[in-house]
Amino acid sequence: MEQPKYKRVMLKVSGEALAGAQKFGLDFDKIGTVCDQIAKVSEMGVEVAIVVGGGNFWRGRSGANMDRTRADHMGMLATVINSLALLDALEARGVPTRVQTAIEMRQIAEPYIRGRAVSHLGKGRVVIFACGTGNPFFSTDTAAALRAAEIDADMILLAKNVDGVYDSDPHKNPDAVKYDHLSYLDVLSGRLGVMDSTATSLCMDNNIPILVFGLDKPENIVRAVMGETIGTLVEEEE
Repeated sequence: MEQPKYKRVMLKVSGEALAGAQKFGLDFDKIGTVCDQIAKVSEMGVEVAIVVGGGNFWRGRSGANMDRTRADHMGMLATVINSLALLDALEARGVPTRVQTAIEMRQIAEPYIRGRAVSHLGKGRVVIFACGTGNPFFSTDTAAALRAAEIDADMILLAKNVDGVYDSDPHKNPDAVKYDHLSYLDVLSGRLGVMDSTATSLCMDNNIPILVFGLDKPENIVRAVMGETIGTLVEEEE
């Protein structure tokens, strides 16, 4: 049997991806199909950490007339809702899972402790990191990059609503060109919007490859872990 290419991965899932076609809230059929694939990856022996966004409920920048710090805290709470939904779906599939939050809420989840997270991963448990970094002005992309560095992940799997990185928005430009391979500097200098610049720089500084792929086909999660050529790979220049 073919072996997975990666031992420990960070899966970043956008909140919008969990909303499905309704674009808001939670589509439990969609969540189920995603968790089916995560379960398969875990059964292969791959250690899986997850960071999920909260855009299906709230984004900090949505509160245009609000204090930015307070608006970002609301966004962090949205990620907790999504994390608990993933937790429930994974446990229903027999996958041992833990949620850790960057802001303490002990009645709901564990506080983020790096050593405990690494221990969970080593025991085959999926670990979901909620509340971003716990700080305003930082995105969940940055949280994914930070936690990936802290747990020594081999790769960030960036699951999006598009199947890779393009030179322009493929939803608006039918002639947009998809990239198969990019360097971190390509992403930063071209403002390609793979992740925000802070997250991209953090990946570059710690040499963490990023694979951007579409979640319209949830089986892409398994394909990515197996090292198949999908989406767009962002890594250090050769």
